[in-house]
Amino acid sequence: MPDPSPPDPDLDAAAEDELSRALTLSWAELAKVTPWGDTFEGFSPANRPVLMERNYLWADAAGGDILCEVAVFPNAVLYDQASRRSARVRRPS
Repeated sequence: MPDPSPPDPDLDAAAEDELSRALTLSWAELAKVTPWGDTFEGFSPANRPVLMERNYLWADAAGGDILCEVAVFPNAVLYDQASRRSARVRRPS
């Protein structure tokens, strides 16, 4: 079954940007607040109002790598159509 909503390049660009911002924090900084998440209002590169969600979760076990997840969506009703990105913040060895 095809995806009901085509990709949105504007939301994709906003998600890429938000992920790069989310990854500016070090593992040590993130470990103090993980697990943590927040949703806030922002603007896409095309200056559209959007909601941005950022989550930091333990990837496998507490004290290990941290999974950073972001989602960007037009409004709460369209959460399922969010552009999503994620990356792992490796625990220093």
